[in-house]
Amino acid sequence: MGQQEKVATSLAGAVSDGISASLAPVDAELARRYPGDPGTRQPVHTVYVPGDVFTAGTLRTWGDEALKALDEHAPDAAALAGVLGIPDELAGPVHDRVRAKLEREPVEDLRIDFEDGYGPRSDAEEDEAAARAARLVSEAYADGTAAPYMGIRMKCMEAAVRDRGIRTTDVFLTGLMRAGGLPDGLVLTLPKVTYPEQVTAFVQLLEAFEQAHGLPEGRIGFEIQIETSQSILAADGTAAVARMIDAARGRATGLHYGTFDYSACVGVSAAYQASDHPAADHAKAVMQVAAAGTGVRVSDGSTNVLPVGPTPQVHEAWRLHYGLTRRALARAYYQGWDMHPGHLPTRYAAVYMFYREGLEQAAARLAAYVSKAGGDVMDEPATAKALSGYLLRGIDCGALDTDEVAKLTGLTRADLDAFASPRRGTLTVTAP
Repeated sequence: MGQQEKVATSLAGAVSDGISASLAPVDAELARRYPGDPGTRQPVHTVYVPGDVFTAGTLRTWGDEALKALDEHAPDAAALAGVLGIPDELAGPVHDRVRAKLEREPVEDLRIDFEDGYGPRSDAEEDEAAARAARLVSEAYADGTAAPYMGIRMKCMEAAVRDRGIRTTDVFLTGLMRAGGLPDGLVLTLPKVTYPEQVTAFVQLLEAFEQAHGLPEGRIGFEIQIETSQSILAADGTAAVARMIDAARGRATGLHYGTFDYSACVGVSAAYQASDHPAADHAKAVMQVAAAGTGVRVSDGSTNVLPVGPTPQVHEAWRLHYGLTRRALARAYYQGWDMHPGHLPTRYAAVYMFYREGLEQAAARLAAYVSKAGGDVMDEPATAKALSGYLLRGIDCGALDTDEVAKLTGLTRADLDAFASPRRGTLTVTAP
């Protein structure tokens, strides 16, 4: 042992105490505004089905139609790999997992649509459809056939449709309560938000409903759909989307990009409206920065090119959708919209490729970080958080298995949770 260093200080303890006291309001504000990831599963997609089309068999129908498309246009692993450019060593695992997913859980998040996909109807017709949706959702959760997440998209808070949107929300939520209560996977989507005050108004609606039924304050959350330029850049030059998150008062769970409404709003010609247009990239980048650290998640939009028709046409649409999904994942948009059952094979193929091709490297880096073994990459706690989040998302969607991740990392699911988010649990793992 060398000579022990003498430690000396010049400042009294009161200095540190005074600084801490002066920053206490900032500490509280940081904790309120930026609580971090909620530590819950994020679905890889959202499927929209018009309110008059949704039935008790919709989820299974989507899965069956997706399987039929896969069997017809890419009947085995080699065929799917050839269409999408999947490496030989991953072709079998990806194809097998896609099929298993379509059989077991074809849809992760379903939104019953009472907005654009439903259109204007008589009040009596929409009332009945909303009540029916509530009954079917409740029954699905009761009998185990529900998607992990389900809910509705109501009409927006603009004057022309505001009352209708409020009533549909009320009818749907009341129906759920009468059928046994709100399911844990309930999600509401508020579309075409242009001003933070519209978010505030929706919060008031949900508060009133909670009070009417004796529910805990904040029980009902919702997504904000970004479909207008005003939601990105307000008239005063500020990022309106950041103020919308604040206006939600902790209820906002997601920001969903509306590809076609937003593109049209900024004047993009119909032929060029796509989720990889520069206008879309700008909007989503602003959304991503505004949501970072808040616990609000960002979702990409959709493609309107449907995989239908003869096989060459289906393959072309599949390659487009697969490429857009892979592009979004690389940009940290882990969720998107799917418009047709034929999109499901390429949604899951892209997602599963993303996680399986990076599994060994991510696991090795995380294991080296935990064991302090070093290597050719010097990772920091923030990177360990990202690596754990990557592996957890892969497990949640079915791309990875808990056992294979544990074997490669030496970490349990609880360990990964604790690395990924302080809201998931307390980290107890120690280096071997």
